Amino acid sequence: MSIDSNNTRTEIDSLGEVAVPATALYGAQTQRAVENFPISGYRLSRSMIRALGQIKFEAAKVNAELKLIPNDVAELIQSACEEVIDGKLDEHFPVDVFQTGSGTSSNMNANEVIAHKAYAINNKIKVHPNDHVNFGQSSNDVFPTASRLAACHDLLNNLLPAIDKLHDAFIAKGEEYSTCVRTGRTHLMDAMPVTFEQTFSGYAHQLKLGKTRIQTALPDIQELPLGGTAVGTGINTHPEFAIRVINNLSQRTHTLFTEAQNHFEAQGTVDALVELSGQLKTLAVSLMKIVNDLRWMNSGPNAGLGEIHLPAVQPGSSIMPGKVNPVIEESVAMVCAQVIGCDAAVTAGGLSGNFELNVMQPVVITNVLASIRLLSNAMNDLATRSVSGIVVNEMKVKSLLDKNPVLVTALNPLIGYDLAAKIAKKAFAENRTLKEVALEMSDLDESTLDEALDPYKLTQGGLHA
Repeated sequence: MSIDSNNTRTEIDSLGEVAVPATALYGAQTQRAVENFPISGYRLSRSMIRALGQIKFEAAKVNAELKLIPNDVAELIQSACEEVIDGKLDEHFPVDVFQTGSGTSSNMNANEVIAHKAYAINNKIKVHPNDHVNFGQSSNDVFPTASRLAACHDLLNNLLPAIDKLHDAFIAKGEEYSTCVRTGRTHLMDAMPVTFEQTFSGYAHQLKLGKTRIQTALPDIQELPLGGTAVGTGINTHPEFAIRVINNLSQRTHTLFTEAQNHFEAQGTVDALVELSGQLKTLAVSLMKIVNDLRWMNSGPNAGLGEIHLPAVQPGSSIMPGKVNPVIEESVAMVCAQVIGCDAAVTAGGLSGNFELNVMQPVVITNVLASIRLLSNAMNDLATRSVSGIVVNEMKVKSLLDKNPVLVTALNPLIGYDLAAKIAKKAFAENRTLKEVALEMSDLDESTLDEALDPYKLTQGGLHA
């Protein structure tokens, strides 16, 4: 193969000749995609490239066992696939994610890279990207299969452990301040007291439920479309091909995968990924609530609530010396906004299934994997750099609590709602404690008031008359 003065070589596909960079492992179809889609500069993720390599490896192995391709060809394909799986050939996957809606360009990118790498390993054996690497497959079943493999990998190895880490950080911090009582708030207004342990337990349970929701979506993701080929009928595919490859993928990844119950559904929709994206969005909504609560409690330090001190991780202003901002929480909030946006894109992509194929596969999985990555990193960062280092300002918390007029609610059974309301209003107007005013306006003695207004007891619910 000749190299011209532009340091390119000529490759040929069904449309004719194409000039390809001389050192590229890909071929004509990939080069056409590079030229046709100069859109974003975003390429397939590492997880997707790994998944494509895993599929091609196991496909070659099974096709050789079924006597459909020569053993020596299969062995070369597998050797090349190992390098794809290990990330050694990522630079040869240049196709933009905004490409053909089936992911055909990326599937052919993988086929060409593997075939060219096989030739580099042993140039005496011809390995064809379509006839050998892609044997028994179609982009229409390979790309969505890779998408599901990648999503499962990133969920199981990154997101779910990150949820656990943040959950445990809130539980530990709650236990550290288990008897510290703060003013509860509804409508951003003072309400009955709660402990920090109760507050943080709410955050932890949000995360636990988020994890459960995601795990509920996993079984559908673990159904793989492989074997449906072009339109779901399995044309040009051995009847044992899909189940054998899927079983091998399960063993390789230590994750139970099954063949799609209905290949027409599996290729004509991305409903499983839409569902997963919705659960990721729900987790983002939960996190937004959590970090905004932390920002409110940290606000001040003097003119805000100032109930907690978040760790100071960097200076907060280029002009105001000494200012420190809740930057980790702000970072997480932006991640949440981005994930909500990603879900909107996934939803739009899910609407684009026409007959036997959804034609927004690449943008759907790109956004799902982006959400998983962002949430995983954000939660790890929040747990490590913020929640684990929270310090409660117990003096400030007690001061605010002592002046909370809503504590008078505990006196309702003793003196009635109307008198309790008058006491609360007077205490608030005069910036005095409820106990002081109640001693003046009711016949309750000090010991009775101490018992009735004990903040910790009030966090335990029930009647306190």
